[in-house]
Amino acid sequence: MERHDQPPVATFFAETALREGADVDLGEHAAHHARVKRLSVGDVVFLTDGAGTRARSTISAIRKSEVECRVERVDVHPAHPPMCVCVPIADRDRMLWLGEKAAEFGVTMWQGVRFRRSLSVSPRGEGTAFAAKLRLRMIAALEQSGGAWLPRVLPDTDLEGVAAPDGSPSIVFDATGRPLLSEFDRNADRGPRILFGPEGGIEPAELALLEANGWRRARLASTTLRFETAGVAAIAVIRAAQLLTED
Repeated sequence: MERHDQPPVATFFAETALREGADVDLGEHAAHHARVKRLSVGDVVFLTDGAGTRARSTISAIRKSEVECRVERVDVHPAHPPMCVCVPIADRDRMLWLGEKAAEFGVTMWQGVRFRRSLSVSPRGEGTAFAAKLRLRMIAALEQSGGAWLPRVLPDTDLEGVAAPDGSPSIVFDATGRPLLSEFDRNADRGPRILFGPEGGIEPAELALLEANGWRRARLASTTLRFETAGVAAIAVIRAAQLLTED
């Protein structure tokens, strides 16, 4: 029986397809948060699968290491406008923070990029262990923000791998570039790729490689920004511009 009179009290990520009437078992992460939030059997929660589906559900059991929910109603949400964020492989914690914000804004793709200056950073956010941590942070942000789509995390690459043209409007952030909104075309057929350099900036040879492959330089401010500051600011500006197109 659906409980329309009760507002959902939490959102949990489900690693399974969500169907009306199905029983969904959630693991230790959900069980821990259920205890912290003092949830009880009968409480109404949302489930999200990160692939566009959110489900209104009722908690049917809470155990030490799992929570069981009965799906009552399933809603499918349209995908966000495409945006690929290419971030420098840099300080691990700062990359994780930016990953959270990217998930909150509904970034569709994320890719770590190795610059020459990335090699001197420690501890760096790269490799399979970091990718697993990044996914968990993105899932937590998806739950907190009430989103339906989880960013697709692409394998790390070197600059040559990301520099190649792919038909998308491609913007690299540089203090000498034009203002971002003058370079961003919100009516373009394909979503943008945006790239941030590492601490110390992109070296001239790297910037030349990007420009030779069609990347356009843009800036966000008259000051030098940390990559995670530039990242969240650029994502927000582009998302706001894309919302104007939707309207």
